[in-house]
Amino acid sequence: MISTKSVKPALQLAYVKLMMDVIGRGLVMASQVDEEIKQEVAKFPSNFVLSMKVFPNGPAFVAKVTADHQLELLQNTAQKPDLTITFKHLNHAFLVFSFQESTAQAFAHDRMIADGDVSYAIRLVRCLNKMEALILPKLLAELAVKQYPTELSLKEKLSGAANIYLKVAQSYFKRSA
Repeated sequence: MISTKSVKPALQLAYVKLMMDVIGRGLVMASQVDEEIKQEVAKFPSNFVLSMKVFPNGPAFVAKVTADHQLELLQNTAQKPDLTITFKHLNHAFLVFSFQESTAQAFAHDRMIADGDVSYAIRLVRCLNKMEALILPKLLAELAVKQYPTELSLKEKLSGAANIYLKVAQSYFKRSA
């Protein structure tokens, strides 16, 4: 296990920034391909803005629920998000993103705060958990989520992961083109 003290702050920052970008894009793409995540996102109101960030001005992503109830990433928003999940410190984000602590454990240890309706925060965490269960190898996913979905078949996992990874890769190519 990697201790947060053994990883230099600059490397932690770079890693968390990369993971925040991948998670933001992965969540958006998962909302397009996974039925369970589609159903969860459909319960958010249209134009609902959510974000995840590291306090005070660390890595972040911001996404908005579109009129057709999918997520899209926002580059700049003057609008205060309806829901913000904030890691209180870069080390706390590193623990979660390096799979040393699950999101549920981070909340329980008061390493994260939710600013917004708690029911929406729970819905977002369910979406993140499902996405992580799909895209991560099972051993890592079991560390990342509170409870690994027992009904997730290997076929569904591989198909979902392939679709999400393909769409995430495409999103990087579209940005650079």
